[in-house]
Amino acid sequence: MSSSSERILLEGPAGAIETVIDHPDAAPRGIALVAHPHPLYGGTLDNKVTQTLAKTFVELGYVAVRPNFRGVGGSAGTHDDGNGETEDLLAVIRAARHRLALPEAPLVLAGFSFGSLVQSRVAKRVAVERMVFVGTAVTRGVVEGVPADTVVIHGEKDDTVPLNVVLRWAEPMDLPVVVIPGADHFFHHRLQILRDIILRAWH
Repeated sequence: MSSSSERILLEGPAGAIETVIDHPDAAPRGIALVAHPHPLYGGTLDNKVTQTLAKTFVELGYVAVRPNFRGVGGSAGTHDDGNGETEDLLAVIRAARHRLALPEAPLVLAGFSFGSLVQSRVAKRVAVERMVFVGTAVTRGVVEGVPADTVVIHGEKDDTVPLNVVLRWAEPMDLPVVVIPGADHFFHHRLQILRDIILRAWH
């Protein structure tokens, strides 16, 4: 994915957390933590949308950090409905900052589907530069409110999380939602559009 990529084990509350770290070519401008979709429905750090998010942030100059949620791949533990997963991501942030020697670097949180739900909770506990939510899983549990500059992207034809439900979530916050016409929940044949939306949001 990048000129330098490593798959490691970090220590978390439930044990090991399998994590891929992708490094940009130049000195990083920050850390982008990317969270994958629901682990009970096949979600992993190797999901195509999750990989696209990581690759895009590397292109923007961030170190992209992609952990597997507990019980997935090499990560210990069992699924905890987003509660333990929130603690795991906080542990990954601390461990990644230490490993990368970037204790004060800006932090971006990006989540796809269930990953966005967990990231909304993480954001209540750490200082965040910006957030990106894709296919926000508002039907899976309480997705916390987010800052006004959060980039929210959704597929017009998402039949996993219907667009109208996401719009109802966003409406009280006056939060714009970028809709990709014809896209399903997994953005088949539209990953390039996903990338371009995020790149434009940063420029």
